Amino acid sequence: MKNIVAKGLIFLCLILLVIACNTKKTESTVAIDKDQIKKEIQDKEDEFAATYNAGEMKSIGYYAEDATTFAQNTSPLVGKVAIVEYLKANIDSLDKGNKISFTTREVFVSNDGIQVVEIGSYNVVDSNNSVVNAGNYMSLFEKRNGRYYSVRDMSASDGSVK
Repeated sequence: MKNIVAKGLIFLCLILLVIACNTKKTESTVAIDKDQIKKEIQDKEDEFAATYNAGEMKSIGYYAEDATTFAQNTSPLVGKVAIVEYLKANIDSLDKGNKISFTTREVFVSNDGIQVVEIGSYNVVDSNNSVVNAGNYMSLFEKRNGRYYSVRDMSASDGSVK
């Protein structure tokens, strides 16, 4: 009787071991078009720059409601409302005629396409097209309801301030 129980336990352990070793890893079957996502993000950056350069900050669907931005020389700004208010205040302090532009350099897309880290650069030029400020930034976008929204971003000037 002991022999039958021992053989049964060994057989059960072997079956469990075989099952555990044969489990397939499931990989994402979502087709990721990195070039298309990079274009979507660049389009968002272009819309942001155009709105900012027009001298008005309106809701363009760039930031998520729960976004946080790490702007230079200030505490983190938490929430879309706080970020937009900060941007509005800084529009008034810009020299008239200055224009900002953003360039998406790289995007790193999660396997499921939900999150995208963007690495880019920015330039601010005056009315003579001379660079008065430039730098780099990183943004984390998250896809919500079929659209990407910035949930975290930070920037740093490269020191070429005029």
